[in-house]
Amino acid sequence: MDFELSIEQKAVRDTFARFADRRIAPRAAALDEAHAFPRELFGELAELGLFGMRYPEDVGGSGMALTEFCLALAEVARGSMSLAGAAAMQSLMGTKFLHMLGGADIVERLFKPALRGEKIGAICMTEPNAGSGLGAIATSATRVDGGYLLNGAKTWVTSAPVADFFTVFARAGEQGKLTIFLVERRFDGIAVGREIHKMGVWALPTSEVAFENCFVPDSHRLSQQEGDGEAHLRKTLAEIRIITGAMALGVARAALEEAVRYAGERRQFGKPIDRFQAIQIRLAEMATGLEAATHLVHHAAWLRDTQRPHHKEAAMCKLFATETAAEVCDQAARVLASYGYAMEYPVQRYLRDVRFTLIGGGTSEILKLIIAKEVTS
Repeated sequence: MDFELSIEQKAVRDTFARFADRRIAPRAAALDEAHAFPRELFGELAELGLFGMRYPEDVGGSGMALTEFCLALAEVARGSMSLAGAAAMQSLMGTKFLHMLGGADIVERLFKPALRGEKIGAICMTEPNAGSGLGAIATSATRVDGGYLLNGAKTWVTSAPVADFFTVFARAGEQGKLTIFLVERRFDGIAVGREIHKMGVWALPTSEVAFENCFVPDSHRLSQQEGDGEAHLRKTLAEIRIITGAMALGVARAALEEAVRYAGERRQFGKPIDRFQAIQIRLAEMATGLEAATHLVHHAAWLRDTQRPHHKEAAMCKLFATETAAEVCDQAARVLASYGYAMEYPVQRYLRDVRFTLIGGGTSEILKLIIAKEVTS
């Protein structure tokens, strides 16, 4: 593959890079410290068309490829991982199944407004006893006249405190297989529970969601038939992993840039510390790892865009990009030494936020098992 970006791709990247520099980065620390959902910037991302980039024009999107979306999302993450996480949820996991499976009313009333940033979507998969293992999901959907009654509890639901609708995975039918439902916040029987306080991405609210005899009409069963939920989810997992890798690139780039800036300004023994070999070696390793991760993410996105096999590469890019980003952020903190531990410098935020990417889309251990299965089959 030729990794040279096209003129259009560079334009997308540069547009969001300018937005990150001018609008996001100057406000990132304040947003983080306020522990508040960044509604204003969220709306501005909608105006820039980020949420609709991956969707066709006939539903309000721009029909761009995954590569362009990854370029844009990486720049947003360079400014704020909290905002990037909210954007990723809105652009893919929170709206994907509405577009794929929703009826005309759902598309007009919820999906299209979500692309405009007027409605916020979330996805409910993880449960207290069901993380990477989908087989442990216990939330049930019992057939009743005109619809279903949902009962169960979800946790680690990104954007839940501010969401208007939820895509919910629950077990339905005689065989109890995963089925996808759309639950609107206005429905009786849904309760957004306690917010989970995290070590990072403080401006991205995450909470528990409970369902108690929550009636969901037949029109809101997104699955075409009971039990097809896992198949639909697996079609989306590779894309989730690739965009998570892209977010990792963004925060790693921010950490590297801050380390380079600081090393050029900080003086010890009569000269900037970037003149010392120990610092130079550290910066070189950081830059090399980031470059390699960038190529892996772009390659996986290109495979997806050109409809080539990409599941192994998606797992590889997510694994390598997130682990590399975590290392880059750690090394950046070491370059800053005591100031890497100070709240007044952004490196501590990068170090906290990057761990968000290690979890979503599959842990590193799960990804290694997936890769191993691919290479030994």
